[in-house]
Amino acid sequence: MARSLKKGPYIDEKLISKLKTTGKSTVVKTWARECTIVPEMVGFKIAVHNGKEHIEVRIIEEMVGHKLGEFSPTRKFRKHGGKIARAQEQQSTQAAPAAKEKE
Repeated sequence: MARSLKKGPYIDEKLISKLKTTGKSTVVKTWARECTIVPEMVGFKIAVHNGKEHIEVRIIEEMVGHKLGEFSPTRKFRKHGGKIARAQEQQSTQAAPAAKEKE
C-alpha cells in the first residue's frame, strides 16, 4: 500500500545529512531500505543493507521515486527448475558435442 499524499514520501533525514557532508565518491552505508530516492541523491553511491551485507548502489536519475530496498535484493536466486530442468540441460549438453562431431 502506498504512503498517503498528505504525509509525502519517507526520506531518512540522517541519510540526507550524511550525503550532504560527504563527497560523491565516498560510499555511505545505510539500513534505511524504505527510504524514497530523491533528486538530491543522484550521483551518490549508497551501500544498502539486504539483511546480511551491504550492497553498493549508484543512484541515477531513473531511480528517483523508487525505494532504496528495491535495488538490494534480500534473497539469492539460484535457478529455476528441478529434476526435469536438469535432465533437459544434460540432454542439450550431450547433443551439442554430438552435433560438432558430425561436422
